[in-house]
Amino acid sequence: MLALLVAWLAGTAAAQAPEYDLAARAIAPGIWVVEGSTENFSRGNGGNIVNTAFMTTGAGVVVIDTGPSRRYGEALRALIEETTAEAISHVLITHHHPDHAFGSQAFEPATLYMLDDARAALARDGEAFADNMYRMIGDWMRGTEVVVPDNVLAPGVLEVGRRRLQIIAMTGHTGADLVVFEPLSGVLFASDMVFHNRALTTPQSPGLLGWRAELEQLAELPVTVLVPGHGPVSTDLSPLRQMADYLTWLDTLLADSARAGLSPAEVMNAPIPARFDGISERRYELVRTTTHLYPDYEKRALSLLPE
Repeated sequence: MLALLVAWLAGTAAAQAPEYDLAARAIAPGIWVVEGSTENFSRGNGGNIVNTAFMTTGAGVVVIDTGPSRRYGEALRALIEETTAEAISHVLITHHHPDHAFGSQAFEPATLYMLDDARAALARDGEAFADNMYRMIGDWMRGTEVVVPDNVLAPGVLEVGRRRLQIIAMTGHTGADLVVFEPLSGVLFASDMVFHNRALTTPQSPGLLGWRAELEQLAELPVTVLVPGHGPVSTDLSPLRQMADYLTWLDTLLADSARAGLSPAEVMNAPIPARFDGISERRYELVRTTTHLYPDYEKRALSLLPE
C-alpha cells in the first residue's frame, strides 16, 4: 500500500510539473529563433523572457543560449531535435545571466562554450543567481544546477560546416558579452547587448556610454535580421537606434540628476519620455538602474564640485 501511495504521489507531482510551450520560428534558411516574452521573471512565465536560437550548419547544430532552467533547456533540446536531424555540436552561451545560461544541463558538456570572462562571472555569481531564480519562479527551477562550460570561446571566426560565425566580445551589458554574426544570412544574434521594446537591465553594466559606443560597432555590420536578447526580432536596425536613444536619455537623466543633487527616489520617479511608451518594464527597470548605477554618478558629480 505504501509503495502504491508513493507511486501515486510521484505521478501526481509529475503531472502537475510546469512545462514550457516553446515554438521555433524560421528567420533565415536553417536558422530559427525561440522568442520569449518581454515580462519580468514570474511563476506564471517560468522565466521564459529570453530569446534563444539555433542553426544548422551541415556539420551540427549551433545553439545560441539555453534559457532560464534545466526544464527550459530540455524543452529547447527536444524542439531542436524535432526541427532538424543534425546533432548539436556547439552551444554558445552569450553571458552569465541565468535566463541565458541556466538551461545548459540539458546539453552535453562537451558542446558548451562561453567567453572566458563570462565563465568566470558565472562561476562567481551563479549560485547567488540560482537562489534568486528559485525564489522568483519556484518549481520551474526544479533540478536546475549551475553549469560552467569547460570550453573557452575566443573572439574571431568559429567555422562550423558551412557557417563562418563571427564571434564578437563586448562589455556593455555585463562586462563579458558575446555577440554572434552569421554573414551567410546576415543574422546578428545581439543577445543582451540589444533589448527591443523592453527596458534594458543594468546590474553589471560597466557604463552606459561605453555600451552605446559598442552598438555603433554593431551598426556597421551588414545585418539583415537582428535577434535581440529580449523583444521581437527585427529586419532592420531600429532596435539599435532605440537602444542608443534610450541609453543616451538614461545617462543624461542620471548625470543631470546627480549634478542637481536629486535623491535616488526622485530619479526613480522622474518622467519617462513618451517616445519610450512602447518599451515594457521601463519604470521597473529605471528603479533598478537607479539602484545599480546612480551612486557612481553621484560620486562623479561630487568630485567635480569646487573645493
